[in-house]
Amino acid sequence: MTGVDESRKLREVAEQAAKLVRVPLLDAFRSNIAVDYKVDLHDVVTRHDKESEVAIRAFILDRVPDSSVLGEEDGASGAGRVHWYVDPIDGTANFARGLAFWCVSVGAVIDDEIVAGAVYDPVAELMFSADLSGAWLNGAPLRSRSVADERHATLITGYPVARDLRLDGRERSLAHFGELAETFSALRRPGSAALSICHVAAGWVDAAAGFGVNAWDVAAAILILRQAQGAYLPLTLGKVGVEARDFMCPGYVALGEGADYPTLMRIARDISDRRDAAAAGRPKLSVAGGKP
Repeated sequence: MTGVDESRKLREVAEQAAKLVRVPLLDAFRSNIAVDYKVDLHDVVTRHDKESEVAIRAFILDRVPDSSVLGEEDGASGAGRVHWYVDPIDGTANFARGLAFWCVSVGAVIDDEIVAGAVYDPVAELMFSADLSGAWLNGAPLRSRSVADERHATLITGYPVARDLRLDGRERSLAHFGELAETFSALRRPGSAALSICHVAAGWVDAAAGFGVNAWDVAAAILILRQAQGAYLPLTLGKVGVEARDFMCPGYVALGEGADYPTLMRIARDISDRRDAAAAGRPKLSVAGGKP
């Protein structure tokens, strides 16, 4: 079992690892950055992602030898007790185009439990971090807060992207988006899951939702949000079983303390249930007012 002292030490390593790449990333930001593509034209990568991950990986393995590191760009290395999930630039498309909403995310997991994490926004100089004793923003205690009524709330979500239109159908996806836009006071699409969840943890927005994330995107942010008294609700989306750990689930709803958003929860569950049903090869009847 991981103790508080160990989790604090791992948080310090996570913070240092995230800040390690600050200077080269800021030097590259808003310069003439060459981009490449992974899965499709919506999945951008740069050499700065790859170089940052190499530097972070080497730093972690040097500071905590009993580690394994899983990064977005270069996969896994090491075989230790502490499992690190690293996204060297979460929000690469923003970074590459000069939009200041991207971050470095470093999370530590022991025995399938997130025990430490750091999410660093180099442009705004914001360090969100957490361990088993609490959550902080630039060293000050962090506490989430949300308005109770979703009609007065601000929601961050990237849904739907092209993948969602394909998986859920254009008509249903756009109907879901329209209902969210009509229900919430404001809906925003800034483009970084880790930073969006941390903004919920800070009380700057009321909720966030995503339907295509990986462990390196959310592991650190989950702990930050929960230690700030927010709620993180994982969604399986037909990709993992119900027994999967929250950071391994490809979807989520993140809520600040005090949030009660029935429209968001109904739509999120409908998306997840339908994808679960499709993966299992069974029909799913409508629960959201659209066609099955």
